[in-house]
Amino acid sequence: MTATQADLRIDRPSVADGAALWRIAKESGTLDVNSSYSYLLWCRDFAATSAVARAEDGEPVGFVTGYIRPEAPETLLVWQVAVDDAYRGRGLAATLLDALTDRVAAEHPLATVETTITPGNTASERLFTSYAARHGADVTREVLFGTDLFPDGPHDPEVLYRIGPLTSA
Repeated sequence: MTATQADLRIDRPSVADGAALWRIAKESGTLDVNSSYSYLLWCRDFAATSAVARAEDGEPVGFVTGYIRPEAPETLLVWQVAVDDAYRGRGLAATLLDALTDRVAAEHPLATVETTITPGNTASERLFTSYAARHGADVTREVLFGTDLFPDGPHDPEVLYRIGPLTSA
């Protein structure tokens, strides 16, 4: 039996969550998986701009990682969003994204959310376009990193989705 969203708690990740975030990303089947070390660092250094959904036992079952862009301090760049397979299809990714942006906006000005999505990732496209609609924001798209920039073999382009201005976060 799987839990409902009501059984989940959303909060900041801790270093102890790094391994679970790495596993969820790896098992997603769509994300570029970073080293396990990078998830540990992310949970340490960017916990304030990231969120984790926890099951009743405290184990992470979903996450969103992000950071405030240094050159654009009112912009949250969302790096990755992933939900454990057993919890997919319940709107948890949208709940995580809303909770994170609400928290970030409460701590400092937030006018824009950015993310990159590879063409064909319809789940991410739907997540971020529905986020824009919920927050009364426009979405612009442009290729941020073309295929020729990736040194490690064939990689689809990364399309920048810029969502803003936000009317409510």
